Amino acid sequence: MSKILIVDDEANIRLVVKEYAEFEGYEVSEAENGMQAIEMAKNNDYDLIIMDVMMPKLDGYSACKEIKKIKNVPVIMLSARGEEYDKLFGFEIGVDDYVVKPFSPKELMARIKVAMKRGAADTQTGTDHYKFEGLEINMAGREVYVDGKKVSMTPKEYDLLFFLVKNNNLAMSRDKLLESVWGYDFFGDDRTVDTHIKMLRNSLGEYRKYIVTLRGMGYKFEAVQK
Repeated sequence: MSKILIVDDEANIRLVVKEYAEFEGYEVSEAENGMQAIEMAKNNDYDLIIMDVMMPKLDGYSACKEIKKIKNVPVIMLSARGEEYDKLFGFEIGVDDYVVKPFSPKELMARIKVAMKRGAADTQTGTDHYKFEGLEINMAGREVYVDGKKVSMTPKEYDLLFFLVKNNNLAMSRDKLLESVWGYDFFGDDRTVDTHIKMLRNSLGEYRKYIVTLRGMGYKFEAVQK
């Protein structure tokens, strides 16, 4: 049975999420703040953590950063703020998904399934190795090098880059990227893809040129392997 930790200072939010999660067959634990969440994550293994952003004692972003240092566990962030800046910051510290309050519990359950599936697949990436000029990509080791320097990226940046590279020179719509990289299409939107493309381009430096925007459609990775 998969174990989920729900972290939110609002008891009603925890109760609603817990009821839906237990109905789906998950074992659920609860924490009221970020400090408590860190301690529970240290002493227990969870398959996924649902974390509110604004909490007393320690906010969700800070708690997520500390937990990611000790455990490779997917984190879905809950927040009443839906601005791009907030989402970008969350993705940069390793958040796997971001849900804006008020949210549909059914949608959250769908996102939980996707995040768990992606987390389980992290260690099952193919053995392909690619080199495009000074850009080296080791999919087996989930490593990316720019001009010999290892680049640190978020889990979704790796997933997005690997998918685009595997489909080199093929046009990919935003819907196709949502379906293939995030594992769903109904619960995502164009901004999710565009935000991660922006982050990925920043990580690749001058080799951002390989990610081509297809106006009104999506993106493609366009390069010749060396």
